[in-house]
Amino acid sequence: MTIEDLVRLRRARDVMDRDYAEPLDVPALASVALMSPGHFSRSFRAAFGETPYSYLMTRRVERAKALLRRGDLSVTEVCFAVGCTSLGSFSSRFTELVGETPSAYRARRHEAGAAIPACVAKVFTRPVRNSAGNRGAGSAAAS
Repeated sequence: MTIEDLVRLRRARDVMDRDYAEPLDVPALASVALMSPGHFSRSFRAAFGETPYSYLMTRRVERAKALLRRGDLSVTEVCFAVGCTSLGSFSSRFTELVGETPSAYRARRHEAGAAIPACVAKVFTRPVRNSAGNRGAGSAAAS
């Protein structure tokens, strides 16, 4: 993989970070990276260790966690606010990454982390895919 390829892949990843709530698909992201959809998907996975869809859903779940901690939106409202179109798919992916349902996460108290700056909290609350040996651990620090 060339440096130019990595620059284009980072550009597409930046679009996912910034526009996570927009309807993004592989062909649209591949056009940002100036690649064919198949080449983009293979290259993205090789460069970042996960598929573009998985990366995008992780961004959406990160934002959903922040919105659910506020407590002023329903799970359905949060689902649509972060760009998901299916409550079932959103709930399944949220549960897979966080280790608990969005409703359970929303209902739980979150005051203990309120004093932590958001830039620091983001590092430790980033959702990670739960493996068999890491079931229920919802932070990068636990993996």
